Amino acid sequence: MGKIRLTLACWDYDRTRALQDGRVEVEGVDLNYLPLRVEETFWRMLRYGEFDAAEISTGSYLMARDKGVPKLIAIPVFPSKTFRHSCIYINADSGIQKPADMAGKRVGVPEYQITMATWARGILQHEYGVPPEKMKWFTGGEEHPGREDKIKHNLPANIDIQPVPPDKTLSGMLEKGEIDAMISAHMPSPFVRRHPKVQRLIPNFREVEQDYFGRTKIFPIMHTVAIREEVYEKNPWIAQSLFKAFNESKRLCQEAMYEFSALKYMMAWSIDEMEKEREILGDDPWAYGLEANRHVLETLVQYTHEQGLIGKRLDVNSLFANSTLEDFKI
Repeated sequence: MGKIRLTLACWDYDRTRALQDGRVEVEGVDLNYLPLRVEETFWRMLRYGEFDAAEISTGSYLMARDKGVPKLIAIPVFPSKTFRHSCIYINADSGIQKPADMAGKRVGVPEYQITMATWARGILQHEYGVPPEKMKWFTGGEEHPGREDKIKHNLPANIDIQPVPPDKTLSGMLEKGEIDAMISAHMPSPFVRRHPKVQRLIPNFREVEQDYFGRTKIFPIMHTVAIREEVYEKNPWIAQSLFKAFNESKRLCQEAMYEFSALKYMMAWSIDEMEKEREILGDDPWAYGLEANRHVLETLVQYTHEQGLIGKRLDVNSLFANSTLEDFKI
């Protein structure tokens, strides 16, 4: 029996590049790797199910599992993790000086349910005492008008939320003071241009994020990898094959990062940066597998439920293909 053809959409990460260029093969699979930007991958997978497997927003995946559509099953691979204290931007005339000042303010977010926004709201609530219902929410495109939520939600009645006008963008509204703040994975264009009115809420975010990790041991998970259920049910062995291949690709990346006979990256003190991170975050903060990430996943489920995006607290074991939750023994 020959290999099955499988299309995987996943961005061009250093930790997945060995999968993309074929150095790592997926057992039993002829892999078609599409290195698409994450926004395009999420849209095409969640709206239209175009790929056999795809990198996907973990928050959107939780909503899909809660609602039963689209029908997906994940493997405990997390290609994107990012601290989110740095992603809150403010207009300098808004009166916001510290996170607690976000209460009562107009806050833009591209889509309410995306993982980045869920983490940021959870941090504002649990670290600074500002729950989502204390802010007024505006959704829309960051740089292009007309963006819509990929998954529809039914939020609690105490959430004040509305779309921005169809001809406006969040970045433009933030620059003009039409909203007070914006939560975004992308740096807003006026911030990139160094517009004096657009600033980070937490300018010393690295220091704050390191303290946050030291106290909570949370390195926030953004994305996981999900398989369409019909593909998984037809060939359930795919889950373990993909899981093993992602792990091997990450291992090769980590090994290559410590080759310093000549600098591979255009960072003069890259080894110093890596050693500093290792001292703070531990030997493998990018570990895959459920147990290594249980605490972070349970926190994300808690935040997603608290914010009314899912109707029940999902058991994290139920989120992943059973065969990826344990190893065989010899």
